[in-house]
Amino acid sequence: METIVTTKGQMTIPADLRQKYGIKAGTRIHIEVDEKANRLILTPVTREYIHRLRGSHKGGGALKILEAERQRERDC
Repeated sequence: METIVTTKGQMTIPADLRQKYGIKAGTRIHIEVDEKANRLILTPVTREYIHRLRGSHKGGGALKILEAERQRERDC
């Protein structure tokens, strides 16, 4: 699939993908940069995504990651 980026840097995610991945207005999207493959990985931050993270960062690591992400968004 393809989409076009506007002059404001925005793009439209096709409706069938939004439905499949539970993306609604206001859904946060985590952007990961894969320098080796020269690509961006977009991950919707939904309840399901957060539930999958449980236990993967023992000792409060997930909370620290989310707090750092929120701080970075505020700084922009």
